[in-house]
Amino acid sequence: MTHTALSLSHNTALPRWFEVSGVSDVPSPALLVYRDRVEENIRRMLSISGGSVRLRPHIKTHKMHDLLRLQRTVGIAKFKCATIAEAEMAAAAGVPDLLLAYQPVGPNIQRTIELLRRFPQTRLSIVCDDAAALRTISASIQSIFSSHGNRANNGRQLGVLLDIDVGQHRTGVPPDAKAADLYQLIPTLPGLEPGGLHAYDGHLSNSDPVERARCCESAFAPVAALKQQLLDFGLPVPTIVAGGTPTFPFHAAHGDVECSPGTCVFWDAGYAAKLADLNFLPAALVLSRVISKPCQNSICVDLGHKAIASEMPHPRVQFLGLEDARPVMHSEEHLVIETSHAQKLNVGDCLFGIPWHICPTVALYSEAVVIKNGQPAGTWQITRDRRVTI
Repeated sequence: MTHTALSLSHNTALPRWFEVSGVSDVPSPALLVYRDRVEENIRRMLSISGGSVRLRPHIKTHKMHDLLRLQRTVGIAKFKCATIAEAEMAAAAGVPDLLLAYQPVGPNIQRTIELLRRFPQTRLSIVCDDAAALRTISASIQSIFSSHGNRANNGRQLGVLLDIDVGQHRTGVPPDAKAADLYQLIPTLPGLEPGGLHAYDGHLSNSDPVERARCCESAFAPVAALKQQLLDFGLPVPTIVAGGTPTFPFHAAHGDVECSPGTCVFWDAGYAAKLADLNFLPAALVLSRVISKPCQNSICVDLGHKAIASEMPHPRVQFLGLEDARPVMHSEEHLVIETSHAQKLNVGDCLFGIPWHICPTVALYSEAVVIKNGQPAGTWQITRDRRVTI
């Protein structure tokens, strides 16, 4: 059985970086991670941030212990995550400094405090934007540590970064006087300590880098002013964690800001199409196979909703070598596409695709096949569940 993979380039003499020797042994659909490209993207992240000190990558893109370890080997010590499962994975890996960028509520308050208790080697922080939530978290810390016979908590404090709304209107409070009042509440509550400010500007992804930079600076200016106001009040503001991948270079220009890009470790077709100024490499692909040829100019591949992020309109994947591919039907286990290359492909042939949105695509897989020197080189486990043990 053949396993054809068409090149993006019309010059067939050029190497096809995505092809894999031994791919016939890899079941599809599968997530492939190209280690050399991941390492290069990490180097480019470090170059933009001026080193590891001001870099706090977001784990939510990859959710992989092995990739986390790879980042730590180059000196990255601070990370950001979105779920308690991701936090537990990172803390178990010995991450020194971890920010849970999600306000814990309900039973997740107890789970967060269990993280604090179980992993004393990790400095754990959360984001928060609500006074009642802060008081509940503080009371829960006192109750839980008291029940473990440790009223003094051994000096352990949960860091709190005030979540600032800089225009996305998803979470956070505006950077105004009420924000200052809320921040002043943090050091008065037992078990909590001020950790600084968190300002995520995910709504700023304009394809024009000049306009994106202008919007970023405009959104960030009130945050910088709030920080100065808090310092004038005599309050510690250890850090500002700001931005994601689209505004990464602009926040990196601020010497006192921690940058938290995520997607750029793998990159994807969506950001590549929109953010041409960011020079990162596609490093994670989906492997699929032709499973049927229903019509003369169409093929069906095993890349359904359960194998590729489908929360966005098509294109949801960019097949390498099938530039004219047009989706016809997408269901749970199938993707039908029309392409002028249909007659050149056989049932069983492999296709390699760049996901349009890599983060939720990764979450569909329990492991990734690592590609090194053009061959499968083991697997990396993905913490896709909402719960590990806590």
